[in-house]
Amino acid sequence: MELRHLKYFDAVARTLSFSKAAEQLHIAQPPLSRQIQQLEEEIGVLLIDRSSRPIQLTNAGQFFHEQTLQIMAKLKELKSATKRIGQAERKWIGIGFVPSILYGFLPKLLRDFGLKNPNLDVSISELTSVQQADALITGRIDIGFGRLAIPDESLDNHILLEEKLVAAIPTPSALAELESISLAQLLEQTLVLYPVTPRPSFADQVLRQFSVRGYSVNKLYETNGLQTAIGLVAAGMGVTIVPESVQRFSRPEIAYRPIRETGLTTPLVMTTRRNDNSAHLIAFKEMISKHLAQAT
Repeated sequence: MELRHLKYFDAVARTLSFSKAAEQLHIAQPPLSRQIQQLEEEIGVLLIDRSSRPIQLTNAGQFFHEQTLQIMAKLKELKSATKRIGQAERKWIGIGFVPSILYGFLPKLLRDFGLKNPNLDVSISELTSVQQADALITGRIDIGFGRLAIPDESLDNHILLEEKLVAAIPTPSALAELESISLAQLLEQTLVLYPVTPRPSFADQVLRQFSVRGYSVNKLYETNGLQTAIGLVAAGMGVTIVPESVQRFSRPEIAYRPIRETGLTTPLVMTTRRNDNSAHLIAFKEMISKHLAQAT
């Protein structure tokens, strides 16, 4: 299977016509038909129902087209990113982050970095740790801040610090009257976890804190993000566990309490492309080191 097969199939799938697709591709119809037939033979299923008028995609063809579009979009991103990275002078840096990072040092870091580099455009994107890895590989971002180290030979993961986990509970409630809370007490409530996808995620880190201590989570609700989880806690629909920096997000309906068990932490992971020695990235890393040194 070659890239041309994907381009040819996309044209046929969009137009639902071999003749129109051939016209768009500036090739004759017979060779186009042969290329699509070769593609179907390689995959082993029919992608196009040629008996209908106009032709239609089979279920397999619809699935394959969806995947084709994603692959072609990533190739386009890869081409653009490679060109940008290869330029002698870059005027842009992309940063990915998970929401909980915004309650720590990142906002001040971005502000200070912007002031020191006024000619550099800084683009930020809210992405899960898994999404950051994909964005780094395709060049959509240059640096990611997450809670997971994503193993990939093209990426470098650096644990900047270990952050304590705390419980977020609704007020008023019996738990809010306590100075600290045990994991067993949290399990008496519905545990709200985030994000539900993609996995692995921070949710898996939290679940592991229970499992390694012999606890089973029975009452569980999974949601897409931190803000939704906090909103559900504020509505009295459960409790959640968050990095301690999130305590800076204050709401009257929410109380934060330390967890009695020791060793409950989550890493703050910085991920970059391996061997990316861009000047702006080096400068950003140096500023991170200074911020962390001041915080300790």
